[in-house]
Amino acid sequence: MSRPQEPHRPFFSFGNPFRMISPKGSQLSPRLLSLLNAFEETLAERLRKLHPKDKNDVLSLPWMKSAMESLCETHTDIKSLITDLELPVTDWDEKWIDVYLDISVKLLDICIAFSSELSRLSQGHLLLQCVLHNLESNTPKQFVRACSSLDSWRQHITSKNLRVQNCHSILDNLVESLNLPKVKNSAKGKVLMQAMYGVKVQTVFVCSVFAAAFSGSSKKLLDLEVPNTILWAQAYCNLQTNVNGEIREIFSSGKFTVLKELEAVDSIVKKMYPMIQDGLGPVEVEAFEHSVSDLRTGTDTLSQGLDFLAKEVDVFFKIVLSGRDALLCNLRASSAVTDPMSGTNVGEQIVR
Repeated sequence: MSRPQEPHRPFFSFGNPFRMISPKGSQLSPRLLSLLNAFEETLAERLRKLHPKDKNDVLSLPWMKSAMESLCETHTDIKSLITDLELPVTDWDEKWIDVYLDISVKLLDICIAFSSELSRLSQGHLLLQCVLHNLESNTPKQFVRACSSLDSWRQHITSKNLRVQNCHSILDNLVESLNLPKVKNSAKGKVLMQAMYGVKVQTVFVCSVFAAAFSGSSKKLLDLEVPNTILWAQAYCNLQTNVNGEIREIFSSGKFTVLKELEAVDSIVKKMYPMIQDGLGPVEVEAFEHSVSDLRTGTDTLSQGLDFLAKEVDVFFKIVLSGRDALLCNLRASSAVTDPMSGTNVGEQIVR
């Protein structure tokens, strides 16, 4: 039975965020403008590359891996931009630091949730291996045991992960952080905040897509409006419209999962289950053998895809963590900056 289509999340609009970061009395030099344009043009190209070539690419594990790789590259680029700006952390406004620390800890929480879900899905591979082993054993109880393993797999796959469910509120908080702090009399600060805005928008998009896929609910999808004056705005809007629209259409069809490789395995299981449960007739033997072969292939494809994606999520986790650690280390000597996540003095926290 098809599930009712879930209502779209409203578009989040914040007016023009760059009105908030325009420094009074400071203009961008040709060098700073070149750095900002290079960063935004690279981001625009990354977003265009993520545009699915076919609707079947949406939420395939290779596409999700590409999305996470793209996000890793953007977060690495923002580190390089900070270096190129020659803007040491000790010169940052305290509000910029608060924003960075707050966002980074939220992203770490999201990474942990995604990693736990990928691990849970990978555990289902063991059950499918048991199914294949039982079907190839030629014992009197081979079908009974195979049915039991398939039942366990289905129950395992359809269970809920509370960590993923909690991503909803974290993502809403990240959306609220798109309102950028004011930058006073700092052209370099303006470049940093405008580039950071692009990083945050791509991050929210990718994480909301992953959260929707893993939670089994399109309510996790977020639609963001961005100022059309930004270099990457059109590329982002096209990507968001295409991907979010396709995901909502998949959910409206009533499928139990939107992950392509997982859905492919489930389709094979549904086809095999009646044959295993009722026994094979003479004309069903060949069809059954084909189904077993398809299940083996589908299981391997799913397992490999989950492994590759899990590794990419781990890379992203390490990038975020290293950036946070570097910021805290650079502020070690400062006694005026407090980590908003702990409420403690940064210097005291590092000493501990």
